[in-house]
Amino acid sequence: MAKVESFTLDHTKVLAPYVRLIGTEKGTQGDIICNFDLRLIQPNVSAIPTAGIHTIEHLLASLLRDRLPGVIDCSPFGCRTGFHLIMWGEPTAHDVAVALKASLEEIVSSIEWSDVQGTTAVSCGNYVDHSLFSAKEVSKHVLEKGISDDPFKRHVV
Repeated sequence: MAKVESFTLDHTKVLAPYVRLIGTEKGTQGDIICNFDLRLIQPNVSAIPTAGIHTIEHLLASLLRDRLPGVIDCSPFGCRTGFHLIMWGEPTAHDVAVALKASLEEIVSSIEWSDVQGTTAVSCGNYVDHSLFSAKEVSKHVLEKGISDDPFKRHVV
């Protein structure tokens, strides 16, 4: 089986919340895609409730695109401690952390239920499993701790 970089990371040594470049891939046409670890919660200590992470996912899908060119996808980790962010190009972890921070600040300060896209049976595969309250509480917690652009040292943006 192929070795997956994310599974070689020592999850006991990282200091969440942070943004980490997992790696880059170069396509056959020379295009570059990068994969970031947006870790909101300390691994093996806690996890984001499913309804909350689902709502954060739907919000970040738009909010990060508003702030970063080249976003391809933002998907939650199965462990529910954060997200993969896949992007064209080579932005820095610092740039991504700044955009993530601004997105979470917007979730806390001004997002209302009507702003959450994909909350109907037509637009979402599990539309009943959302919680804006949980999304706001998790976002507040992350912002209180501060988002680092280094997974092993607290270098808060």
